[in-house]
Amino acid sequence: MKHIVYRIVRKLASIFMPVFQIEGADNLPDGPAIVVGNHSQAYGPVAAELYFPREHYTWCISEMMEKECVADYAYTDFWSKKPALIRPFFRLFSYMLPTVSEIVFTNADTIPVYRDKRIMKTFQLSCDSLKRGSAIVIFPEEYTEYNNIVHKFQRGFVYVAKYYYRQTGNSVPFVPMYVCPELGKLVFGKPIWYDPGSASGEESERICAYLQDSISELAYNLPRHRVVPYPNISKKNYPLNERM
Repeated sequence: MKHIVYRIVRKLASIFMPVFQIEGADNLPDGPAIVVGNHSQAYGPVAAELYFPREHYTWCISEMMEKECVADYAYTDFWSKKPALIRPFFRLFSYMLPTVSEIVFTNADTIPVYRDKRIMKTFQLSCDSLKRGSAIVIFPEEYTEYNNIVHKFQRGFVYVAKYYYRQTGNSVPFVPMYVCPELGKLVFGKPIWYDPGSASGEESERICAYLQDSISELAYNLPRHRVVPYPNISKKNYPLNERM
């Protein structure tokens, strides 16, 4: 039984967040897969938790699961780019999060992502989930802008495919996913398969370039809408999904 706090938060999210419809589900393999999407602020992880169409585990930064780390991480990553006048409110709010955050993110279908020597635990938990036939959902954007749809991807997540291949002898597909809150859509694109014969660095670049471009194409092919970007900026600065 999930913790009651998690169940309450999940119910509230289902009421106040958009309902997401699935498009391109035929591009999502039945077996193990790594699904990579645009973060879209909080919308991406919440949409994955509520509406992802099959068994999955979402990568979640470990600081959101550790009470002593939550306040500083949440403020820096979520709200530090808000207008200066209202930042103190969000700073105060961040101190109210630790207990709830720990409960919610440890009860959700998540895998903790460590940024220290425990990173191998993240990889092993991910491989174990893939071996069971689950999908791993990852939102790897960082603050460097790639285009008007996505920010550049951190590269380290691709190494999960390398470790999975070492343990199973099987290649795993990476599936692009566009999160579109304004239209209420989760759109899946065609997968790209990990090539174990390529050098690790080159393979990371190839896969990330494909995923960034594919997610962008998924967005460009939808009706005109505002894109919710990775940084938590003012809504008036949200870009349109128009080709640049």
